[in-house]
Amino acid sequence: MTAFILASGPFTGAAVWDEVAARLRAAGARVLPAALTVAAGDLDAHIEEVVRLIDSLDAADAPDASPVVLVGHDYGIHPVVGAVARRAGRVARIVYLDTGVPQDGDAPLASVPDPGVHALLSEQPDALVPAPEGEGWQRWGSIAGLSAEQLDRLTALAAPLPGRVLTQPLRLTGSIDAVPSSGILCTAGGTTIAALQNLVSYGPPQFRRFAGPQIGFFELATGHWPMLSEPEALADVLLRAAAGEGQRLDPPKKASGGVVDGAADRPEGFLLDVPECPRERIGRLDLHLPETGAAGAPDGPVTPDGPRPAIVFVHGGPVPRDLEPGMRDTPLYLGYARLAASFGAVGAVVAHRLHALTDFPTAAADVAEAVEAVRNDPRVDADRVALWFFSGGGLLTTDWLAAPPSWLRCLAVSYPVLAPLPHWRVVDPHFRPADALTGATELPIVLTRAGLEGADIAATVADFLTAAKDAGVGVDIVEVPNGHHAFEHADRTDESRAAVLDGMRAVLSHLDGSYQSGE
Repeated sequence: MTAFILASGPFTGAAVWDEVAARLRAAGARVLPAALTVAAGDLDAHIEEVVRLIDSLDAADAPDASPVVLVGHDYGIHPVVGAVARRAGRVARIVYLDTGVPQDGDAPLASVPDPGVHALLSEQPDALVPAPEGEGWQRWGSIAGLSAEQLDRLTALAAPLPGRVLTQPLRLTGSIDAVPSSGILCTAGGTTIAALQNLVSYGPPQFRRFAGPQIGFFELATGHWPMLSEPEALADVLLRAAAGEGQRLDPPKKASGGVVDGAADRPEGFLLDVPECPRERIGRLDLHLPETGAAGAPDGPVTPDGPRPAIVFVHGGPVPRDLEPGMRDTPLYLGYARLAASFGAVGAVVAHRLHALTDFPTAAADVAEAVEAVRNDPRVDADRVALWFFSGGGLLTTDWLAAPPSWLRCLAVSYPVLAPLPHWRVVDPHFRPADALTGATELPIVLTRAGLEGADIAATVADFLTAAKDAGVGVDIVEVPNGHHAFEHADRTDESRAAVLDGMRAVLSHLDGSYQSGE
């Protein structure tokens, strides 16, 4: 007999599970919904509440007689994984229900999508966060599938949430890594198994763990509260998850050299042969310097002495705080920066702090600070600078598009995310590049587009290009028809190599016209 412990999202307690619990019990399962009471006061108290439910199971049962499955929805995943860290040997499976995957040190506030809550708790950390009402629930997740009566019930069941529940960091141990897990994606919110597979195959390395053999995935075609909108379907999926079912994700494919496609730390290096060059590290900024008086690239001009134009490369994300090697030390950014230096420009790489979806303001400040440092370097021509953004870093183009300075000669983006993705609910709404285009009518833009891009990211690019056309902003597009996201790693082909060179020449042509044709 499987025992399910159910932990709900913010503002809701045990009653939100009533219909799901009834169906699970009818199937022969034991069900213990967690109350997650307001009086608890902080995250530790909610973790203790889940631990007590684990311990309350029949003491006569051997640990393997009643498998315990912990289900965490939205905020509820934090007390769930916190409890697993203390009782890992008693838990058979963790189910992540339309939620993120919090790590040690993460506070639940990092995944809160409502900017008003962030503002409130920044001023009053101990405040009670009021529960949403009616359509206000949309700020916390898709309300698709909820009837008017169900939305009223959600509001009626809701209670304020203590701010400390959201701001206290989660403390975990490695013991949870050995516990099998399942993910249930509510697709009306924009997250699908196909999109997740794309991230595993071609995205940052932290996503590779989702391709583990102990992890199965399910989809529900509904919004963020399936326990109300689809209780029967959710109960069925929970039973299947407990049985170890679910779609497994494919690990990144192996290239001919035996290494993983899509890996940021591909050991054999950049897809082009580029010479090493002097590198200087200044805080979060690396400068790759062309040789003084040396020839540029084989098809480029001889580079003069004196201040050089600069290209500032801005990596994507979010990336883990402890990612090794760091993004500026990976072959991708070393390769692009050295390639720029081989053409006679200074290649600068910024190690900004985009570690979570709530970090875009911090990352934007890091980029602005690094750009000023580049322009103030005596080896750089401060009036000839280009910015080149990659992947999730595309959102950081917003301020530069809104008010491009005269010295910004070109803005480039490669396989960019140009609007918050549907499941990126916590991103500051300021970061919407398409809304800033009216200020960029005179700014050259170079966009490298992957033809096999994931549908959700491709949609942001299409919307951006439509907005650019409407605003009278010209965009030069470098097409990679057979390229995936991060095609430099995923598709080491002649087409990919040509796209990298075409993009570099296009950017350099706006810094110095002599680079346009290599004459």
